[in-house]
Amino acid sequence: MTTIESFLKRESSAGILLIFVTIFALILQNSALSSVYSAFLHTPVEVRFGELQIAKPLLLWVNDGLMAIFFFLIGLEVKREVLEGHLSSLSQVALPGAAAVGGMLVPALVFIAFNQGDVFAMKGWAIPTATDIAFALGILSLLGKRVPLSLKVFLLALAIIDDLGAIVIIALFYTAELSTASITVASISLFSLIIMNRMGVTNRAAYIVLGIVLWISVLKSGVHATLAGVALAFTIPLTCKKKDGTEFSMSKEMEYGLHYWVAFLILPMFAFVNAGVDLRGISLDQMFTPVPLGIIAGLFIGKQLGVFGFSWLAIKMGIAKLPEGSDWRQLYGVSILTGVGFTMSLFIDTLAYNDTQIYHYADKLAILIGSFLSGIFGYYVLRTAKPTVK
Repeated sequence: MTTIESFLKRESSAGILLIFVTIFALILQNSALSSVYSAFLHTPVEVRFGELQIAKPLLLWVNDGLMAIFFFLIGLEVKREVLEGHLSSLSQVALPGAAAVGGMLVPALVFIAFNQGDVFAMKGWAIPTATDIAFALGILSLLGKRVPLSLKVFLLALAIIDDLGAIVIIALFYTAELSTASITVASISLFSLIIMNRMGVTNRAAYIVLGIVLWISVLKSGVHATLAGVALAFTIPLTCKKKDGTEFSMSKEMEYGLHYWVAFLILPMFAFVNAGVDLRGISLDQMFTPVPLGIIAGLFIGKQLGVFGFSWLAIKMGIAKLPEGSDWRQLYGVSILTGVGFTMSLFIDTLAYNDTQIYHYADKLAILIGSFLSGIFGYYVLRTAKPTVK
């Protein structure tokens, strides 16, 4: 099994696990155990070092802490793919790059069309721009060899670019008032990490310790703490030399070591604490308000139009080619699957609306509905497509 096939298999398994965790969270929230579930989410957790104190409910430790590790892994993947992987040349990045741009632009415009004029609601414009790679690949795995490997790689590359776009969006649009002192500490930490990289430091513990300082300072600064994970990832050396002269990749080793923890613990934990939508408090009228409609239409309609439309343009203009062994119907089916936003959409939702439940969970339910529709319809299109691979 090749490295990319092994990676896709892990992502697919993680996506199937996410489905079960989501169902479990929904059952708990909508049963007699809802008070137990709520108490678990709001369990107070405090860490103190002298005057430095971090006190948050468990929900925020997951969203600000564990998700920083997830974004650290994303940063490692982006760095590797750009330097030597599927995004390392213009020809390789052309199709997923064009698709990712369309997949972020069109859903945002769809959401804006529904919510124009409502300043608070407009904070959620980025919610339908995300793609959950684990969920999407989990659905693809159910189709086996009916879908060529090239299309799975296309979806993977698109999702990586999509994640990079999400990082930029979070940095630019979802930051609070900034603390000058904390930003200064974060800048010094990041500069020190870059110096260590340039000097060829190979002590992994040194990067981790400074990375924790970076995370704490970013957490206290007003910039979202998950961005510290991305910044740290970009400073981890891709190639290092041991004292005996042999080369190794610290970045790849850390990526490999973290992947199972992220796929089978961190993302399921995030899904568990965020997907527990209280369906009992949502009326049909609430689902037909602009925010839920914008999210559903953005994920289910905007995503497929943006990804497939921009891909079609790039191919017809000669900038890119259809993935090897695939046809237009299969490309369209994968385009629909990109509307499975789930974890990333839920994450952006918590940033946009500060988890205030002002929409009585209708916004989160809309994410689940949009993702469900995209998954079911995408699977149907791919399942009924004529296989092009023997």
